[in-house]
Amino acid sequence: MNPSNKANSKAITLLIVEDELASMELLYSYFNQAPYEVYKAHNCSQARELLAQKTIDIVLLDITLPDGDGLALTREIRGRSNMGIILVTQRSDDIDRIVGLELGADDYVTKPYNIRELMVRVKNLASRLHQETLNNSQDLAEQINFDCWSFLPGRRLLMHVNGEEVSLTEGEYKLLAALLANPGMVLSRDQLMNKMQRRDWYPTDRTIDVMVARLRKKLQDDKGSPKYISTVHGAGYLFIAEINSNES
Repeated sequence: MNPSNKANSKAITLLIVEDELASMELLYSYFNQAPYEVYKAHNCSQARELLAQKTIDIVLLDITLPDGDGLALTREIRGRSNMGIILVTQRSDDIDRIVGLELGADDYVTKPYNIRELMVRVKNLASRLHQETLNNSQDLAEQINFDCWSFLPGRRLLMHVNGEEVSLTEGEYKLLAALLANPGMVLSRDQLMNKMQRRDWYPTDRTIDVMVARLRKKLQDDKGSPKYISTVHGAGYLFIAEINSNES
């Protein structure tokens, strides 16, 4: 199920994965009064069971859980679903935050968090997922070709001329789309975050650099002699291959 027209019904299904009982109950009480159908899990095992049984729109996922790693669960979820994922991290977990976003999480919050800000983030993510669903019906008919690759936005993947399909995380998809929309133009990290509509990320973190590295790996692009994404030291990144758009 995808978020849509939810103002007057509990149509957004939210799974809260949190092992701290007080935090769990606080989150449940707040979201259960809003237009959400809320499920609770105290660990990875319970979360997996609910994900298998229920149709979930958004997961609010604590990284630190008693029986496993929230980052590993993020990878599992993103490997089979485009549902929204918001990670909950400790304020010092910079690396975990970056890795989580790279694995496909849509957003993150740090403890201690402001509950009203968290509710706004969930609401905004639900709206964004709904808009992407509407856009995908149009995007499915479009593709962008460059060199031996085709970028299919509606399916969030790259296709090689040999037929190989390479899936993209949410961050990789938005980053490549931003670069392809501005070929030959140097884009700073700040500009890329703006174009990716991710101003909630810290402008000083390495999220963009990490995603560029991952995208290069998937494109088999050599950083030292790039064919697609070039680094402009002290300025940012630019897409250097010739591109064209075709109807599929």
